[in-house]
Amino acid sequence: MSKRPGSPSGGAVIKRAKATPPPSNQIAISSSGDKSKGLIRTVQRTSNLEAPIVSLAGAHSILSCRFDPTGQNVAACSADRSVSLWRTYPPNTNYGLLSSLTKAPILDLQWSLCSPQLYTVSADHTLLTLDVTTGQRVRKIRAHREIINSVDRTMAGGSGTELVVTGSDDGTSADGANIYAAALDNELHVYDLRKGTQLSTLTGHTDTPTSLSLSPNGSFLLPPSFSSVTLIHDVRPFAPSPTRIHRTLTGAPAGFEHTLLRAAWSRNDALARGGEGSGARWWRGRRGERAWG
Repeated sequence: MSKRPGSPSGGAVIKRAKATPPPSNQIAISSSGDKSKGLIRTVQRTSNLEAPIVSLAGAHSILSCRFDPTGQNVAACSADRSVSLWRTYPPNTNYGLLSSLTKAPILDLQWSLCSPQLYTVSADHTLLTLDVTTGQRVRKIRAHREIINSVDRTMAGGSGTELVVTGSDDGTSADGANIYAAALDNELHVYDLRKGTQLSTLTGHTDTPTSLSLSPNGSFLLPPSFSSVTLIHDVRPFAPSPTRIHRTLTGAPAGFEHTLLRAAWSRNDALARGGEGSGARWWRGRRGERAWG
């Protein structure tokens, strides 16, 4: 009987090991410069997103983007005067488009903390309240005489009432007792929400702050600036440092375009900031350790 074609010499049978795909919650990283494309390491993923970077299409010239309090939905406002709504997790459906809401570009938005509503502010000096279940405008307020750049919301301490703060030509944030405003004088001003008086001023920036974000526990304030430096201010009643500067973060250049200059906290106290080159920089919590970007 003739020998079967293709058998190894000597009649030995070679069994190949079955390739096991990596777990879905890990990322395999290989070398791009090496021709062999060898595996360098795997990184344990910490989210249920379909991929580490997910592109959400359907909006044009996005000016601000926010997650809802549950983290299940994303809203973005655009220069075309519309608000787009997506699901955070697969299949990342673009399930809503609220268009022709204002007479000028919508510059910032926030989700309500206690109802299915959105608050938007625009260059036509108006604050809108939108119902995301019906897509209808609930209320329109002419809040300023100039362009409104920022909006934030908080629950008033003990009363269960939601308060909305708007800022014209500056950034704002609130914690239920105080209002934090970033001004063109390179300083952060703290106001008592109940008395309507200024409590203190936070300094340290050499150029104009571009946004404000309060940490989830309400103890630290995150203001990036045009100087490419991001400071973390300690806003607790008793801070160990007289300057109240907890950390100084670098590595996110502002660039000449002056875009992608907002910063935000995650629920686990990690923080991120956009910068030059359409990229984002991440740091691990209040320690200021650079994570990636």
